[in-house]
Amino acid sequence: MTRKSDSEATQSIDARLDSLVAWYGEGGDGGAPTRAQWRVLLERPAETPITIVNFFKLRAEAAYAEATATKVSGKEAFDRYAAVSGPAVEKAGGRFLLLAPFEAAFMGAEEDWDLVVVGSYPDKNSLLALHEDPDYRAVYPHRRAALERQKVFACGG
Repeated sequence: MTRKSDSEATQSIDARLDSLVAWYGEGGDGGAPTRAQWRVLLERPAETPITIVNFFKLRAEAAYAEATATKVSGKEAFDRYAAVSGPAVEKAGGRFLLLAPFEAAFMGAEEDWDLVVVGSYPDKNSLLALHEDPDYRAVYPHRRAALERQKVFACGG
């Protein structure tokens, strides 16, 4: 097996980056990673574990991009997302370390969140497989509709 040249590796990263941005958008609204954030993930060492820490604030009423006849709460929209995203995380090789209601800041500035979710992946390709999974992509609009705001952090290990 031949090793990819630096040029081929860069082209491969750029193509995957373009595909992710085409699907999720530029991320300027906080609803998805930005191009630069995707690039950091794509360029990280292939074999290192990654942990994702999510802070979610739910909307009182879900805000879908297209008008729907039936109004649902942010929690209901998030539950629709979670029903598929949970199994998709496991299918991609990840696992949840924590799914819990946010209680309070313990140190530092007070913040207002509804839910904290921590997921662990054996490597970047598992996390990328999740975001490239057609079932996950199909329910991602429920996540966008459900959330007023979010903070998502990537951590080594």
